[in-house]
Amino acid sequence: MKRTDTIVIGGGQAGLAMSHCLTARGIDHVVLERGRVAERWRRERWDSLRLLTPNWQSRLPGFRYTGPDPDGFMTMPEITSYLERYARSFAAPVQGETTVLAVERRGAGFDVTTDQGSWHAPNVVVATGYCDLPLVPDAARHLAGDVLQLVPGDYRCPARLPDGGVLVVGASSSGIQLADEIQQSGRSVTLAVGRHMRLPRHYRGRDILWWLDAMGLFDERVDEVYDAEISRNQPSLQLVGRPDHATLDLGRLRGGGVRLVGRVTGASGHTVHLRDDVVSYMAAADIKLASLLSRIDRYVERSGLAAAVGEREPFTPICWPPHAPTPERLDLKAQGIRTVIWATGFRRSYPWLRVPALDDRGEIRHGGGVTPVAGLYVLGLQFLRRRKSAFIDGVGDDAEALAAHLDARMAAGVRRTRLTGVRTRSRATTAGYREGRPL
Repeated sequence: MKRTDTIVIGGGQAGLAMSHCLTARGIDHVVLERGRVAERWRRERWDSLRLLTPNWQSRLPGFRYTGPDPDGFMTMPEITSYLERYARSFAAPVQGETTVLAVERRGAGFDVTTDQGSWHAPNVVVATGYCDLPLVPDAARHLAGDVLQLVPGDYRCPARLPDGGVLVVGASSSGIQLADEIQQSGRSVTLAVGRHMRLPRHYRGRDILWWLDAMGLFDERVDEVYDAEISRNQPSLQLVGRPDHATLDLGRLRGGGVRLVGRVTGASGHTVHLRDDVVSYMAAADIKLASLLSRIDRYVERSGLAAAVGEREPFTPICWPPHAPTPERLDLKAQGIRTVIWATGFRRSYPWLRVPALDDRGEIRHGGGVTPVAGLYVLGLQFLRRRKSAFIDGVGDDAEALAAHLDARMAAGVRRTRLTGVRTRSRATTAGYREGRPL
């Protein structure tokens, strides 16, 4: 059995950021990755996808974008190359093609069993990310077998779909991009709209994420919001990164011929049951957007930026034709729809985590990434410590905080293995879990 001070599970941006912070503190560790660095970015994304965050916002500990297009949006090959360069920049100790099979408590540390052998360490950092597995509603199980069902991670391009129309379920970033691309290929597309957070790509001459960054909204901490769970369950941003920097929203999709319907509530055979609620979701998204733009305007006045940015822009809600209810059912066969794409979000699953750290929903219990199991940490989740925690740009601050906690824990009672292979022993407790404070 191999031994080290810390085992990081996952070789994406979260795992690499943690590795950088541990390296800076001289803490011996290994990063176990089931495939290659940034494996999910390589395999579970469609061909045309780009980051929705501008290149300048791909900041990681000790590393940032220095290319010629800071306002552009990376393609998937570019983001995987970016993360590979990041790993090489500090010689991250990544052990690839290694799947973790079990994490179990052993004494004061953990035994980690993989398909490439076993490890022991006093600390484990779960950095498998927020977008672990697709969240597909139960309705999918009741659709007819001749309907092709996909999730965004399976989709590649319109040419790989069977002939016929497509139903895309979900109107956040992934759903609207897929609806637009498939519609542009000449197919008939129906988009089932649920909760979403509408955002323009630009406002007053600046990228919308520039505004959120400048105003400090991404830095809001868990203890600064009314209810952290509500904030964590907010819908994803309805925002896309495109070479033309254009805004894509429901108004543009409808103008291009995409049929908008309400939320999917069930299915039976070739019938999909819908709720006539698309107008209410669009109105709710418009109200939130109007509030955000007003907040930006107040920030401009307060900070004296008026001369440096564009003029205030009028807010335009997405209008729905009066007396135009949406259907309450959709007959896929009659409509010629042969494919359903579930762009309905993500869930997490930790069947290999055999320690008492999961809640009733199967999520890891934590306070700012520090779990109630001493020595076990989690990183890369939605609103872990700050609103930006699940972004590439946000994972670094969280990683540094957890590395500091882990370092303090070791200083309190755990002798480091270093490279000598000396056995470690912990006397740390769960104190400091609730607020993620150093022991």
